[in-house]
Amino acid sequence: MGRQHYRPETFHMCASIGYLQKRAHHLMHEWIERRFAEHNCTLQQWVVLMHVRDGLTATVADLCRKLHHDSGAMTRLVDQLEERKLIKRQRNAEDRRVIELSLTPAGQALLGKLIPIACELLNATLQDFSSEEVKLMQSLLKKMINRLETMREARQAQSSLAREKM
Repeated sequence: MGRQHYRPETFHMCASIGYLQKRAHHLMHEWIERRFAEHNCTLQQWVVLMHVRDGLTATVADLCRKLHHDSGAMTRLVDQLEERKLIKRQRNAEDRRVIELSLTPAGQALLGKLIPIACELLNATLQDFSSEEVKLMQSLLKKMINRLETMREARQAQSSLAREKM
C-alpha cells in the first residue's frame, strides 16, 4: 500500500479531504441554486445544459452514466428542458435508435445568463487564492479524479472476473 496520509487513531472527519470537498460543494451549491432560481433554473438543469453544450454527453444514457443519475429522473429532467425549449432531441442519422441532445438558441441564451453567475461565484470563492494556487488546486483535483477512476476501473474488472469464475 502507498503513503498513509490518514491513520485510524488520529482521524478526524473535519480534516478528511472528502468532508472538505463535500462541505465546499454544499456551500457553493446553496449559493448558486439561489441565484439560478432567479432565472427559473436549477443547478442540475444547468449541469445538463453545460454537459450538452461542452459535448461531454450526447444522450440521456450518457448523462445518467456521467452524472450517476437515475434514468427515469434524468428523462424527466430532460423532458422539462425540452418543454421549455432549452434542449432538443434528434435521432442519430447513422443509428436511428440513438436520440441525441443539443442546445436550442433559447438554451444557449439561458447559459449566456447563467455562466456569468457561476463565474462570479467561483471568482468570489477563490478571491484569496493566487492564480498559481487555483491552477494547483485544479491539477490536484484532476489527479485525484484520475486516481479514483483508475481504482473504480480496477474494482469493476475484479468484480467481472469474480462473476466469470462463478
